[in-house]
Amino acid sequence: MASTNTPVENQKPPDSYELCLKGHLDARWRDWFDGFTITLTATGETILTGSVADQAALHGLLKKVRNLGLPLLSINPINV
Repeated sequence: MASTNTPVENQKPPDSYELCLKGHLDARWRDWFDGFTITLTATGETILTGSVADQAALHGLLKKVRNLGLPLLSINPINV
């Protein structure tokens, strides 16, 4: 049976990510999330959208989110 999955080594890493947090961040956090767009939803969530250089930068971003104390609802890779 042939596999339809692309091997991991042939996959292009995501250019950007969209993180969904429970709760609203105010504008003072914009500088802390260098270059990320902060979008507040009507349902009480914050969407962070932006690019990361590599996996280490993604882990650094996740550490910042953890330090805020807001629950992380989802992480979605975005290939541009």
